[in-house]
Amino acid sequence: MTVRIPLPERLKAMVADPPDPPVEARDAATIVVVRDGADGIEAYLMRRQTSMAFAAGMYVFPGGGLMASDIELDVPWSGPDAAEWGRRFRCAPDLARGLVVAAVRETFEETGILLAGPDADTVVSDTSGDDMQAARDALEEGELAFADFLTDHGLVLRADLLGAWAHWITPDYEPRRYDTRFFVAALPEGQRVGSMSREADRAGWSPLSRVLASVEAGEAAMMPPTATTCREVAAHTAATIVSVSDDRTFPTVLPRVVIVDGEPYLETYRGES
Repeated sequence: MTVRIPLPERLKAMVADPPDPPVEARDAATIVVVRDGADGIEAYLMRRQTSMAFAAGMYVFPGGGLMASDIELDVPWSGPDAAEWGRRFRCAPDLARGLVVAAVRETFEETGILLAGPDADTVVSDTSGDDMQAARDALEEGELAFADFLTDHGLVLRADLLGAWAHWITPDYEPRRYDTRFFVAALPEGQRVGSMSREADRAGWSPLSRVLASVEAGEAAMMPPTATTCREVAAHTAATIVSVSDDRTFPTVLPRVVIVDGEPYLETYRGES
């Protein structure tokens, strides 16, 4: 269903004077990494530094924009192929392949969680060593391509550990816009989160029931795509989340501004569990 969210004061000026023409949205990918906890399903969330140009102070999932190397280089791969991901996200296979690579790369850079293994049946169980942590830094600085990292370590990207969940596009009044595909994945057994990303000032595992209560109470800030995704994922378990996604269909959501009684609202989508 659609919902209308009152625009905060900081956005009203932006809406009144949007870029003309709108800024082109950059392709991006994010992963909702989950685990089962004592209080239900938990997700790994990071609060972006208040100095960040986009989504400052907001709680987000690991992720980021595509790099040319995500599409251009031959990445060791296991699981559903590019054509299948293109079907799930309704995009060209080459772009779909790049989205999967970007999602796994960014999540490793920002958290140390690595959805890859020596073969199609195994996954790395520990990424805490100095070599892996140095690779995270090199990837984040653009000094190392993810394809080269996997090849050097004898690993294949485990695309079968991911599920397609949602597709959101930043509203056209924003000066920075992203065309973002949302994936889901369960934390691989034995892996732990590493050092916190430099883009975040707070990060950790949070029960989604508690997160949503904090957002409703105004104690935590999330953009609509993140809050909606949390609400949808909260109805499931980490053990079943990828299999649930196999049968999932979802719209492409581009929130728009509507004026009601002279006041601007963001009209957006709220998924039903």
